[in-house]
Amino acid sequence: MKRKIVLSNTAEKRLNNLLEYLEIAWSTKIKLNFLSKLEQRLEIVKDKPEIFPLSTVKKGLHKCVVTRQTTVYYTYDDQKVYVLTVFDNRQDPNKLKKDVK
Repeated sequence: MKRKIVLSNTAEKRLNNLLEYLEIAWSTKIKLNFLSKLEQRLEIVKDKPEIFPLSTVKKGLHKCVVTRQTTVYYTYDDQKVYVLTVFDNRQDPNKLKKDVK
């Protein structure tokens, strides 16, 4: 069963910042390639959220690597996937703990 994706405020903010950065620092093409990868991964998460590994950051939190630099952290129930953050792996890991509280 495909679940609905729900982005937290933090996830929306982080995603928007990342997309803005990709467009300014790289190009629209790179941004669109990233969005395509993200959409592909989220389609898998919607269908089978349990296949991605659990994170050690918080109980019940799964992580889905989109690119080497970006990981989506989420929880889920029978109807929805709750994306808590879209995390830039180059950042301080302590920032992740704040994002997923």
